Amino acid sequence: MSVLVGYIPTPVGEAAAQAAIAEARLRGEKLLVVNSVREGALVDKSVASEDDLSRIAADAAAAGVDASILTPTYSADLAEEVLALAEAYDVSLIVIGLRQRTQVGKFIMGSHAQRILLQADRPVLAVKAGRDGH
Repeated sequence: MSVLVGYIPTPVGEAAAQAAIAEARLRGEKLLVVNSVREGALVDKSVASEDDLSRIAADAAAAGVDASILTPTYSADLAEEVLALAEAYDVSLIVIGLRQRTQVGKFIMGSHAQRILLQADRPVLAVKAGRDGH
C-alpha cells in the first residue's frame, strides 16, 4: 500500500508533503506525490516545478521512503481526481493541506479539501501550515 499526498508549492503543500513523508515512513509504505494540472490551463500557480518535486522526492529518500511523483491532468474536478487516484493505487491514507478560507469563499468556490474529507472511502489526514508557514 501507499500514502498519497496532494502537493502544491505553498506552505500548506509543504506541510502536507512533510506529514505524508512521516506517515509513509511510520507505516513502511511508498509515497505517491500528486501535483495535478487543470487541462488546458495556461497559468496555474498550483503547478509544482521540477525542482519542487525533486526536493520532495529527495526529502522522502532521506527519510528512507520510496516516492513516486504523479503529474496527471484533470478536466473537471480536482477532488474527484484525487479520490480516483486513491482508489486506483489502493492507498492506505490520503494527506491533504488545508488553508484558511472565508465562509463566502467556500460557498462560491467550494472546497476540494472538504469534498475529499467527506467523500473519501479511506482515512484522510488534513494538515495546516504552522504559524511560521511550515
